[in-house]
Amino acid sequence: MLDWLKNINKDYPEFWKEYLTKFETKPNRFVVLSTETSGLNPNKDVILSLGAFSVIDDSIVIKENFETVLLQYKYLQDNGLSNEFIIESKMVKMPEPQALEALVNFIGNSILVGHHINFDIEMLNAALERLDCGRLKNEALDVDVMYRKLTDINDKQFSLDDLCEIYKIQKSDRSSSSEDAYRIGLLFLKLKSRLGIK
Repeated sequence: MLDWLKNINKDYPEFWKEYLTKFETKPNRFVVLSTETSGLNPNKDVILSLGAFSVIDDSIVIKENFETVLLQYKYLQDNGLSNEFIIESKMVKMPEPQALEALVNFIGNSILVGHHINFDIEMLNAALERLDCGRLKNEALDVDVMYRKLTDINDKQFSLDDLCEIYKIQKSDRSSSSEDAYRIGLLFLKLKSRLGIK
């Protein structure tokens, strides 16, 4: 009930304090985000990889990207899972605390975009709480919700593959959080123009 009292004098990590100051100005970009996770429960599952791109002025800015595999050896070991994915991946690898700090610095106050983005945000918030940070403050847009609003369909959810098929966005053989983020970015640009989002 009095959770806000605990946070009044809370000493957040430095990167989190800096993140909070960024919301004094209006966001000037979108960040398309995708996470790959070990499961669907933010309380016990972990993020395995992150992929993100900036979208500025109706363009995906390829050079403004974020991609990393999180070193979740303890989780994998505790659950008897193979770490083959981590070893074989050619992506940048970071321990969870460094990956989250780098992601928070990358997204700043941007509006986050994703496919079922609330799940990605919940996973990130659970991980941030392990670092004694607060919850993400960014606004968020979901391409599934945007599509359903555009087509006035309220009784069905669409997978990322469904939406990509509808808008003729090809899937590559390489499945990763960055690949998904890029496809979400292409969907977002199409939906954004049709819905008149600036």
